[in-house]
Amino acid sequence: MRITVLGATGGVGGEVVKQALDRGWDVTAVVRDPAKLPLPATEVVVAGFADHDKLTAAVAGRDAVISAVGSRDRGPTTVCVDGARAAIEAGAKRLLVVSASGMHTEGDGFFTRSLVKPLLNTFLKHGWADMLAMEAVVEATDLDWTIVRPPMLLDGPRTGKVASRLDGNVRRFTIRRADVAAYLLDAVADPTLIRQKVSIAHG
Repeated sequence: MRITVLGATGGVGGEVVKQALDRGWDVTAVVRDPAKLPLPATEVVVAGFADHDKLTAAVAGRDAVISAVGSRDRGPTTVCVDGARAAIEAGAKRLLVVSASGMHTEGDGFFTRSLVKPLLNTFLKHGWADMLAMEAVVEATDLDWTIVRPPMLLDGPRTGKVASRLDGNVRRFTIRRADVAAYLLDAVADPTLIRQKVSIAHG
């Protein structure tokens, strides 16, 4: 399998690179600063989202593009939607993006829906707005896309215990980044997840 990873220096993206290499996959990591890449990929492309020619070359011939891009602060941002648009314009055919379950309430209990998430929105509204815009951009395409929505991300080794749901949120509050990465890699070749929005959490 040949994949291109956007956001490869982040927590989830770094795990995607590591686990894909462990599977024997061919991995192209698109980064701004290669010094921040936690381990060597098969190929490293130094590019920003505006570097269309470099991104097109990085995506050409790949089986999938995984965008694990995310903001590192709580201010206004467009990094997620910019990353998705860059992947789409570069010619991705199979696109998987990491969003969040936090701004969605389908399947949540009353306490979470009415109290917890409105409180979280006061702190995370900019990042959530960026992810919502990303989801809208991805859904509007005719690509084979999958939107993956985890809750709060934690560090730690992969547990292998992931619950998923297509029609609403899983009623769990956390998941490890390593488990998100493994789910993304498994989803690449899963036809049941094409053009689906799936919420995942620790099982």
